[in-house]
Amino acid sequence: MTQSAGQGGSGRHAGKAVAIAVAGLLVVGGGVGLAVASPWDDSPSEAGPGPSAPAGASSTPAEPAPTTAPPARDVTVNAVPADGAAAVNPVTVAEVSARNGRISDVTLEPVTGGAPVNGTLSADGTKWTAGERLAFNTQYAFTYTVSDTSGGKTTREQTFSTVEPANEADAALYPLDGTTVGTGQPLEINFSEPVVNKDAVEKAIKVTSTSGQPGAFYWLTDTKVRYRPQEFWAPNSTITVDMKLFGVDFGNAMIGNFDRTFTVKTHDTRLAVVDDKTKTMNVYIGGKLQRTFPVTLGTKEWPSTVGYHVVMEKYESTKFTAESIGLKPGDDAYYPPTVVKHASRLSNGGAFVHEALPAAQVALGSINVSHGCVGMSPEGAKYFYDNFGPGDVVQILNTNYGPMYVHDGFGDWNLSWEDYVNGTRQ
Repeated sequence: MTQSAGQGGSGRHAGKAVAIAVAGLLVVGGGVGLAVASPWDDSPSEAGPGPSAPAGASSTPAEPAPTTAPPARDVTVNAVPADGAAAVNPVTVAEVSARNGRISDVTLEPVTGGAPVNGTLSADGTKWTAGERLAFNTQYAFTYTVSDTSGGKTTREQTFSTVEPANEADAALYPLDGTTVGTGQPLEINFSEPVVNKDAVEKAIKVTSTSGQPGAFYWLTDTKVRYRPQEFWAPNSTITVDMKLFGVDFGNAMIGNFDRTFTVKTHDTRLAVVDDKTKTMNVYIGGKLQRTFPVTLGTKEWPSTVGYHVVMEKYESTKFTAESIGLKPGDDAYYPPTVVKHASRLSNGGAFVHEALPAAQVALGSINVSHGCVGMSPEGAKYFYDNFGPGDVVQILNTNYGPMYVHDGFGDWNLSWEDYVNGTRQ
């Protein structure tokens, strides 16, 4: 079990210089060791007559003129972190410095064992600075020797402990590192703890792309932030997300615990335009029209949302339940659990592109019979499933209903750029 900060410290301090309990300051009086003449004292002294004193001189030796060694000046020591400090941010640079004295024999190491922390002593010996980061959830022993100007020495040991696991904050990026996605995929970062200091966290995350597209953050909640450029990502580009969150203060005493770089790539543009007026889907790949399919959309009671929808995930087959969209047995629109094929999710609320049930396929290209989904023929649904995946875009037009909300899946593109840039600070 890791010893708590400062435990056992009083025993180690016994018989050593008295510490002033203020932010790691230690004042060592000039009397560290015995008071001796200063080696830097060059004041002259008067000698009495020697054995060959001239005749007539007094036989009594003259008293030598007294010499006075200047007192050693008080040595002030400052150590960071302070003795007994707890929940120290590991990004803190450990150091010890002396005024009117010199530092030597510095050791900074985990109390429970492990490699000591490397550091550098200044040329004049007055300051030692750690050259590497501290670790989380670790109690450290900090030992050093201080010498005053008269040569007196004292050794001091102090302890401190760093942030414990309960106060560490982590984060995860979607899409996953190394994946390739469609050009409509916003970046999403989910934090393990609420972020209060949003500006500090944003500054610690740098997003660049080979297309050179600038972007903006948009906070959906205190634990979820999105990032997108003004227009869709350029096709066949590489996006780099450099998170330097180690030591970043999230607020509420939560501290970021890692630095990591992620890369995500985009493939060619893939856009499916669904128009309720014509009940068709036009499929564009690389900007060129490839196929047109008849579709059925949501009814007046269950309309399909307009605007841009980004494919979230897809299933070769999956089960739809009425309960997932808020219906219960006895409701007019209720339906029993139903297995559907080639289903691609467009929203958290349950909108999919999928193969219409056999009874609904007669409505393709003619009328709307779905609960908000885009129903297709077996051929059309399989073509969409085979060619569209996460990050690819479906644009739905003319349903006389509002756009999909930003939080209902990836509805980020339905916000104006101005609204996205101004964002939220919930």
